[in-house]
Amino acid sequence: MDNSKEKLAFDKGNYLLLLAGLLCLIVGLTLMAMDNEPHGFGVLGLTLGPIIIAIGFLIEIFAILYKGKSKQQE
Repeated sequence: MDNSKEKLAFDKGNYLLLLAGLLCLIVGLTLMAMDNEPHGFGVLGLTLGPIIIAIGFLIEIFAILYKGKSKQQE
């Protein structure tokens, strides 16, 4: 049985990127909800909100696939 420290799937950097992506998603949805045009057909509902949401999803995907600089094991 090995007494070494258990390795987690994500590092601190991954979790920070996941939180940044989640924040982008929340901001994008909030912008879409703030649109005052009927049926959400304004700039916030059709352009800016979806772009920020797409950026949030890209950040989330990058955060999951990102592997930080590995430390050399001795």
